[in-house]
Amino acid sequence: METGQVEKTRDETARDGSGQDRAALLEQRRADDGTDTATAEDEARHRQAAANGDAASMSVLGSLLLRRGDLDGAEPHLRAATAAGDRAAANNLGVLLHQRGYADEAAGWWRIAAVAGSSAAAHALGRHYRERGDEPAAEYWLRQSAEHGHALGAYALADLLEHRGDVGAERWLRAAAEQGHREASYRLARLLDRRAGTPTGGGPAADVASRRGITWDTDPRMIRTSSVAPGEKPPAVEAEQWYRQAAARGHRRAALHLGVILEARGELKEAGRWYLTSAKDGEPRAACALGFLLRDAGDEESAAVWWLRAAQEGDGNAANALGAQHAARGEQQTAERWYRAALDAGDINGAYNLGLLCAAQGRTAQAEQWYRRAAYAGHREAANALAILLMQGGDASGAEPWFSKAAEAGSVDAAFNLGILYAGRGDEQGAFEWYERAAAAGHTEAALQVGIALLRDGDEQDAEAHLRRAAGGGSAEGAFRLGMLLDARRPPAGPPVLGEPVDEKSECEEWYERAAEQGHRRAQVRVGMLAAGRGDAEGAARWYREAAEAGSLGGAFNLGLLLAREGREPEAQLWWTRAAHAGHGRAALRLALLAARRGELGEGERWCVRAVELGPAEVAERAARLRDALHQELTA
Repeated sequence: METGQVEKTRDETARDGSGQDRAALLEQRRADDGTDTATAEDEARHRQAAANGDAASMSVLGSLLLRRGDLDGAEPHLRAATAAGDRAAANNLGVLLHQRGYADEAAGWWRIAAVAGSSAAAHALGRHYRERGDEPAAEYWLRQSAEHGHALGAYALADLLEHRGDVGAERWLRAAAEQGHREASYRLARLLDRRAGTPTGGGPAADVASRRGITWDTDPRMIRTSSVAPGEKPPAVEAEQWYRQAAARGHRRAALHLGVILEARGELKEAGRWYLTSAKDGEPRAACALGFLLRDAGDEESAAVWWLRAAQEGDGNAANALGAQHAARGEQQTAERWYRAALDAGDINGAYNLGLLCAAQGRTAQAEQWYRRAAYAGHREAANALAILLMQGGDASGAEPWFSKAAEAGSVDAAFNLGILYAGRGDEQGAFEWYERAAAAGHTEAALQVGIALLRDGDEQDAEAHLRRAAGGGSAEGAFRLGMLLDARRPPAGPPVLGEPVDEKSECEEWYERAAEQGHRRAQVRVGMLAAGRGDAEGAARWYREAAEAGSLGGAFNLGLLLAREGREPEAQLWWTRAAHAGHGRAALRLALLAARRGELGEGERWCVRAVELGPAEVAERAARLRDALHQELTA
C-alpha cells in the first residue's frame, strides 16, 4: 500500500480520494502569506530564505518540491528543516522516504512528528504498523490521529475496527464522513443498510437491486430489533443521505446505489442521472441499470448501447439482457453468444437462459444440459425447469428431487408443481401441503387448489379466503368458484312484485362477471341466467351467445330458450341442434317438442330417442313418454 495515496478498499478504486489523502499526508508549513499554493515568485522568495538558513522556508520549499514529485530536490530542504525542529518537515520527510522505499526510516520521522502533535503523521504511522500486522500499535496511532480531527485517521481507524468486528467502527466512519470523506460516507451508508437488514429496509429497493444484479451486504447480527428512538432517523433514511453525499463527491458505487433507491421510489429521472454519472465513471452495473431504465422507457436502442458497454466490461446481467433482446428479435445465434458471455462472466443466469433458448428451439437434450448446469449451481428456476423437462419425458422420479430442491430454495412454481406431482399419485395430503405453501407465497393457481380442497372438506370460511386470493390474482376459475360459494349463501329470491326496482348486482354476480370476461364459459352462462332473472334479456342473450360460440352446451341451450320466447324459433332450433348433437339431453327434448308441434312426428320421435340416451333421468323420463305418444300417433 502506497502511503502517499488513498487506502484502497475492496469496494473502491485507487483514485477515489487519492488527492485528499496526499493533501492530508503532506503537512504544509504555511508561509507568511497564509497560503499553501506558491507562485513562481513565492517559490523564489522561499529559496532565497532557505539559502539564508530560514527553517520555515526550508519546510515550505521541501513540501512544494515533494508535491511536484521532485524527491531529490525536496529531501535536503526537508532534512534541514527537520533538524531545526520543524514538525511539518518531519512528517513530509517521512512521506518522501516512504516513497523511496525506506519504510522503517519513514516511520521514525513520522513518530517524531506524531509525538510533536502531527495528526497526519500519526495517521501515516498507524497505517505503517497495520501493514506490518501490529494492530495494537496501529490502533494507538490511528486513534491519536482520529481524536485530533484527522478525517483519514478516523477512516483508517474505522476500517481497522470494522475488520475486527468492533462496534466502535461506526463512530469513526461517521466522524470521517462528517468531514467529507466520500469512502467513509459510502461505507457508513452500507453499514446502515446492513443494520436495516435489507437494501434500504427492503421492499421496492430490494426488488430493483435484485433485478439489476446489485447486491447489498446484510448481516443478521447487525439488524436493529428495537424501535427507532424519538428524533432518530431510520437506518434506511440515513443511509440514503450518506449515499447522496458520497455520490455528490464522485463515488461511483454510491451513485449506483442512490440510483437504485430513487428508481424504487419512482423518481426515474433523477435515478437515471445518478446511473449515468456512475456509468461514465466506469461502473458497469450502473451502465446495466441505466440500460434497463431506458428499455422500460421504450428506448431499446439506447438501452442496448449501455448494455453493450457494461457487458464488454464483464457485467453478466447486461450480457443476459442483450441476449434476451436478440432472442426477442429472433436472432437466436447472437442471443446464444451473449448468454454464453454472461456465463463466462460468472452469471449463472446465462446457463438458464441458454436452456430456455434451446428448449424453445426444440433442442431438448441441450436444454437439459444447460438447465442441469444452472441447477447444480443453485439456480432454483433452472431446477424447476429441469424437473418439468424430466416430467414431460416421463421421468417423474427424476423430476421430484429437482422440484424439491427448487421449492426449498424459494421457487413458488416448483412448490405448486410438487402439488401437482403429489396429486397425480393420489397423495392428497402431500399435494395440499405443497399447494398451501405455494399459495402462502402468492401463487394464484395454488390458492385455487387449496380453496377447492377446503370446500371439499367443508371449511367454507378458509376456502373463501383462498378463493378470494385466487380470484384477486386473476384466476377465472377462482372467481367462478367464489361466485358459486357466495351464490349458494344467498336467500332464495321471492316472486317479483310489480313496480319494485330491479335489484342491483350481487357480489356473486360481480365475481361471475369477472370470470366471464376472462372467457370462463360456465361463468358466462351463470351471468346470463342472473341477467335474465333481472329481466335483462339483452344482457342475458349476449352472455349466452358468447358462451355458446365458445362451445358451451348450456349456453347454447339457454340461448335457444331466450330466442324461442322472443318468437325466433328457427334460430333457437339451430342452437338446440348444435347442443343436442354435442350431447345435451334437454336440447334434444326441446327439438322433439318443436317437431311434434309442427306435426313432424317422425323427427320428433328421433329426437326423443336421443334425449332418452342423453338424460338426465327426468329428461329421459319425459322424452320416453313423448316418444311413446308419438309412436302411437304414427302407428294409429
